[in-house]
Amino acid sequence: MADCCAAVAVTGAAQRRVLRAVLWINAVMFAVELGAAVLAGSTALLADSMDMLGDALVYGFSLYVVGRGPAWQARAALTKGLVMASFGIAVLGEAVIKILRGAVPGASLMAEIGLLALAANLACLLLLQRRRGDDLNMRSAWLCSRNDVTANVGVLVAAAGVSLTGSAWPDVTVGLLIAAMFVTSAAGVIRDARSTARALAAG
Repeated sequence: MADCCAAVAVTGAAQRRVLRAVLWINAVMFAVELGAAVLAGSTALLADSMDMLGDALVYGFSLYVVGRGPAWQARAALTKGLVMASFGIAVLGEAVIKILRGAVPGASLMAEIGLLALAANLACLLLLQRRRGDDLNMRSAWLCSRNDVTANVGVLVAAAGVSLTGSAWPDVTVGLLIAAMFVTSAAGVIRDARSTARALAAG
């Protein structure tokens, strides 16, 4: 019994270290990307910055429920899913505004910040990789990080498209795809959280 408790304590401490690291990486990158999105006028960068903010909140929730048990983890996962969905809807709205205005974003700034964000999120993904099988809490955090890497690649593709075409459509398209990814991932996280909550209630 003592060995089991010690193992749980070690796991919890390791999870907290990882979550603190990825939380700060995402918080800093949110500020960097948001500023760049405003300067470049980029929907894709804005979507990615919202993703960074959402993930910082997600990791904060995850950090709070480490060691608190399945019921708390299910509640936190549900909250994470709702946060992800709300950011996806917000980006969809911004994309509509961009379509109506038709402004072309700055491709070079998009590419530079996109590369920086990709490096940051790859670091987060590697940090979370070893802990993703621990529980629902860590798996949902890992899924958020995996989505970030996909979104970063999308920003780089958008920057290349804007540079080649001189049009805002590649930026808007990637922004919409990132938003759709938010909503899809959110639906999965919410579904898993509700399933876990039902199982706990039944058991």
